[in-house]
Amino acid sequence: MRLVFLGPPGAGKGTQARLLSERYGIPAIATGDMLREARAAGTPLGREAGRAMDAGALVPDEVVIGLVAERLERADCEKGFILDGFPRTVPQAQALGKLLTLRGEVLDRVLAFDLSEPELLRRLTGRRVCRKCGTNFHLVSSPPKRAGACDRCGGELTQREDDHEATVSRRLAVYRAETQPLLDYYQRQGLLSTIPGEGSVEIIFSAIVRTVEKRA
Repeated sequence: MRLVFLGPPGAGKGTQARLLSERYGIPAIATGDMLREARAAGTPLGREAGRAMDAGALVPDEVVIGLVAERLERADCEKGFILDGFPRTVPQAQALGKLLTLRGEVLDRVLAFDLSEPELLRRLTGRRVCRKCGTNFHLVSSPPKRAGACDRCGGELTQREDDHEATVSRRLAVYRAETQPLLDYYQRQGLLSTIPGEGSVEIIFSAIVRTVEKRA
């Protein structure tokens, strides 16, 4: 089972990828984690990715696809994988397709998580972080016991600049503009399935399982 998860920030892709990984025994590969791991390992590609990250620049496509190729060579990918956060663009999707062809494999399904703008804003703007210890809270899903104070150390809770509504709205607009061509690309290939991203974790997971098992 070879899957790609697409969805905006706050869609819950990581949570669902981990659940699916546990159910089917295939690794959930998050791009950010992969980049940090390669950097820490000091591989040639990892060092190149690290230089771009330190400079605040995007990691070049050829480096990312090289890291993906290295990751898919590991034994735990023998039965499949879930890619979370890659590809992000049509050129990356084309490169992934060529890589899988060289491996004698094909992508089975691309799952796109669909959430309304208000729900994404609720999720992304509700985060609060302790100034002292860095513990994360969410005003709706995991609120502190006492408003404005950290449960662990009593420190003041604050909202990060990236979590302000105007900033989040801009991030979502950029994501949708960049991702629409990718959705169209996979739709034309007959690989795209849309997953309603609102509801409980259990309901969303059940929808994912039905989709991938029907495809299989």
